[in-house]
Amino acid sequence: MIDRLEQMERRYDELSAQLGMPEVITDHEKYQKAGRALRELESPVMKFRELKQVRQGLAEARAMLAEADPEMRAMAEEEIAALAPREPVLEEEIKVLLLPKDPNDEKNVILEIRAGTGGDEASLFAAEIFRMYQRFAEQHKWKIELLSLSESGVGGYKEVIAIIEGERVYSQMKWESGVHRVQRVPATETQGRVHTSAITVAVLPEAEEVDVKIEAKDLRIDTFCSSGPGGQSVNTTYSAVRITHLPTNTVVSCQDEKSQIKNREKGLRVLRSRLYELEMGRQQAELAKERKQQVGTGDRSEKIRTYNFPQNRLTDHRIGLTLHQLDLVMEGRLQPIVDALITHYQAEQLKADNTQAA
Repeated sequence: MIDRLEQMERRYDELSAQLGMPEVITDHEKYQKAGRALRELESPVMKFRELKQVRQGLAEARAMLAEADPEMRAMAEEEIAALAPREPVLEEEIKVLLLPKDPNDEKNVILEIRAGTGGDEASLFAAEIFRMYQRFAEQHKWKIELLSLSESGVGGYKEVIAIIEGERVYSQMKWESGVHRVQRVPATETQGRVHTSAITVAVLPEAEEVDVKIEAKDLRIDTFCSSGPGGQSVNTTYSAVRITHLPTNTVVSCQDEKSQIKNREKGLRVLRSRLYELEMGRQQAELAKERKQQVGTGDRSEKIRTYNFPQNRLTDHRIGLTLHQLDLVMEGRLQPIVDALITHYQAEQLKADNTQAA
């Protein structure tokens, strides 16, 4: 581990020097690339430097224990008492920082929410969950842009698709994919009975052109009149676009913009991300065959979370987490849940790594 950290430290110093070079400063692409690489190395390198300082301090303090002066020995013992507990903590923190990174963590995401079982109540909940994610995005200063919306007759959403852009969006949002179940008394319920409904959430890392190459010959593009909100001009022109990827029969519709060209561009972004997810799923299935154990399959048929409104309770079934703060969560305060999921899966990764090492 130390050899690897020393290599990372050398690379960190090289990149820091590069960012001060005129030829890098004037080349936007080079500067961005070096800056991104530097940020990825910063946390483990800073922790490694802190660990080296602690170890050096301990070595010096232990050497002082041989001194004849009792005051010097007392100072050394105090120093050891302060530094010794910090060493194993830093070692564990570094191990977590060195865990394999998800290559998609830096990406923007395509967010897809669909009403499932429960009719109107499911569509109302889908709209509330979308608003929850909007508030979560605002807290992180992410930009959220609507791509497609299908409303229900009661003001809910049958389906909503949006793109969320910002720093490390996928690293935070990827935990939301799955079935979200809601338990509450619907406004239309006259006898006060609690109903159970469900929606599905899909979070796809936005694929770039280098990730997925789409051939024009593999696409069928149809245009039609938009049926969603947007005013008279939207509904009377053939601005909406339906794109079919023929080899996989993947269909994407986009009707949010008045411009057919813009809808086509947005539709291609969604299509590219769905095709990327298909390929990722195929690769993960192959890896799962090679591994005897897999932590969470990521299957969207899995119920990941229950929102119980009468009890103000949220339960994340993957890690057995229960919070009696559902009202705050619906206001976008998802961070405690995201942090708990990250900590849990990091611990699982460490356990798997330690088992392999043994």
